[in-house]
Amino acid sequence: MIVEVDPSSSVPPYEQVRAGIAGRIDDGSLPVGTRLPPVRTLATDLGLAANTVARAYRELEEAGLVETAGRRGTLVAASGDAVRRRAAAATDSAYAAAAAAAYAESVAALGVGDDEAVALVRAAVHARRLAH
Repeated sequence: MIVEVDPSSSVPPYEQVRAGIAGRIDDGSLPVGTRLPPVRTLATDLGLAANTVARAYRELEEAGLVETAGRRGTLVAASGDAVRRRAAAATDSAYAAAAAAAYAESVAALGVGDDEAVALVRAAVHARRLAH
């Protein structure tokens, strides 16, 4: 299974799917050019609505992690390499602190509360662990 969804989590399923796939792209287990399962197939496998998986794929595409290639489907984008480089740089504590501050500003601007923002980070960390 490409990702797993925890139905008891407070994190929305689309975010669990998005974070799980993003984590696998970041760690290289989904290399550039990898074809993701079609939306309906993954939705059926996960027991989710197709619109839920489609939203996750849209957000991944907006982030530049995947690209839709017509009949070839949704593929891991070459820009995923740059994402992996940024993730590797996160071991630099100054970079990590700046990234955390930027995240805090972004979620505050969106009106996301502190508890929900932290829950989103926890979900991303959890999804990354599941991918390993």
